[in-house]
Amino acid sequence: MSYFQDILQLVAGLGIYNVWLLRFKIRTAYRGGNAGNLKEEFAYYGLPEWSVYVIGFLKLTAATGLLAGIFLPLLVMPSAILLATLMAGALAMHVKVGDPFKKSVPALSLLIISLLIAFLPA
Repeated sequence: MSYFQDILQLVAGLGIYNVWLLRFKIRTAYRGGNAGNLKEEFAYYGLPEWSVYVIGFLKLTAATGLLAGIFLPLLVMPSAILLATLMAGALAMHVKVGDPFKKSVPALSLLIISLLIAFLPA
């Protein structure tokens, strides 16, 4: 099971890095409303600009913990729980603004992956 968990940690960690470091300013089909970047998406949800940086820091911290957790298992549970909590919040924002289900798929996928990482036996 350890290899499966390692793969899930890689998928989640690298996925967060991709969104927050490589695609921060890029329009994607999954952004809330018609937002062209993460700042616009957070504004669409009615969140203040500073929340972009707080949430980004927390997501990158969780992603780093999941990746480092491959070698330091102590980091896995808190990182997975943090990411699951943040993904639940992301889903709530999509529901709040009435986005189509398609826009929620990445957040839902990462929520499920985070819960699997946290609660499947290692």
